[in-house]
Amino acid sequence: MTCWHDIEQGERLKDRMNRILRLSFLLLVCVLPMTAQLLEQPEQTGHDHAGHQQPAETHPDHDMSQMPGMQHDHMQPERFIDEILNRATSGTSAEPNSTPLPMLMFTPNQWRLMLHGTAFVNALQQSGPRGGDKVFATGWFMFMAQRDVPHGELTLRAMLSPEPLTVTHRFYPELFQQGETAFGQPIADGQHPHDFLMEIAALYDLKLGKNALLSFYAAPVGDPAIGPSAYAHRTSASENPMATLGHHMQDSTHIADDVVTMGLTYRAVRVEASGFHGREPDEFRWNLDQGRIDSWSTRLTVQPRQNWSAQYSFAHLTGPEAQNPRADVQRMTASVMHNYPFRNGNVATTLLWGRNRELNSGSVFNGYLAESTVRFAQSNYLWGRIENADRTTELLSGAPGIVLPAGEGFLARVQASSLGYGKEFHWIPHFQTELGGQVTFYRKPDFLTPIYGHHPTGLTLFLRMRLANPIG
Repeated sequence: MTCWHDIEQGERLKDRMNRILRLSFLLLVCVLPMTAQLLEQPEQTGHDHAGHQQPAETHPDHDMSQMPGMQHDHMQPERFIDEILNRATSGTSAEPNSTPLPMLMFTPNQWRLMLHGTAFVNALQQSGPRGGDKVFATGWFMFMAQRDVPHGELTLRAMLSPEPLTVTHRFYPELFQQGETAFGQPIADGQHPHDFLMEIAALYDLKLGKNALLSFYAAPVGDPAIGPSAYAHRTSASENPMATLGHHMQDSTHIADDVVTMGLTYRAVRVEASGFHGREPDEFRWNLDQGRIDSWSTRLTVQPRQNWSAQYSFAHLTGPEAQNPRADVQRMTASVMHNYPFRNGNVATTLLWGRNRELNSGSVFNGYLAESTVRFAQSNYLWGRIENADRTTELLSGAPGIVLPAGEGFLARVQASSLGYGKEFHWIPHFQTELGGQVTFYRKPDFLTPIYGHHPTGLTLFLRMRLANPIG
């Protein structure tokens, strides 16, 4: 009885601390816009014809009118090297030069300070015997500081996520999703939260003349040179609050430990190589999971035009999954991104393929994705995502009446098709606030019908807040 009483007391204390932390996060969200407003320096800023505050004086290599989110979306870097120097994406990944990237920017002294951030508060319902319902929040917040140094540019960056606090019980429901663990067991039909520390990084870009750049990236936790920008940071997925089913075959390494990357860019082509610790983060999301550099990757990125970006990457991951630490994985990804800007909007699209090959078993798993987000009439968003993803037998571990062979192997290929719409409002200064929703339809082989039902479906309604100056 005493032991059970102590457990109950511990659970009540844990719930009380979670409530306090959630309240603190909500207060932070409310106070942040006022803090951002106080940081601005009116005496050093001007206004464009739309009334947005703009820096009055800038370095010739960093015309602030060219920075994403400062004026209209069509004011973007013209060269791939300039896009790299903006450093507005996670890790060292790239999107098309014309891609709009909302942010807040300040220019005290010699530093250029940037704030990015997106948060979703979601209400999710899923049908079928394995579907779940939950209210939870996802998102991230990035602070970046840049300055010119001799022969180049220095960038310092930190990215945080509230998800260890706002995603309770260590995952949120997502049909057919798998990867990582919760309470020591593999997660099935659920998505794990991101770590609180998503990135802490320093970058140095050495200019080798007008058309060449040598780049260095070091991060106790960060994003090695694998794949395109992760789903949480891609413009083509900017309004979709749900993780991709192919996450662990395409971009799960975007939170890796002990990352070092070197890259060489010439005109429209960049080649990179990374070393990092290959184990994915454990289920305790507030800490760092550091270890020796035992994995590597290489990536080729090409930006042939303003609106296009393509990459191919290959990686060797040493024991990425905690449940099977001796299973090394070779991962290949290839992607094409396109952004089409038009008056008062744009269309951002990504085509992505990811492939895992487990070296101990020889098993191969593929994930295919096509997604697009359209912003039109300034404040309206329409988006869609179609996926085909291979699932392993681990998805059904523990399911009643299911006898699976020993070890992890191929189970089935499933499909998910999502369609959503959102309307943006400007209720809070320096925040773009959106009310939206999406529906997801799943397809699976017939033998999974007794477990998932005939037509499993998911519905998500959300409130999205994004740090940015007003559009238009």
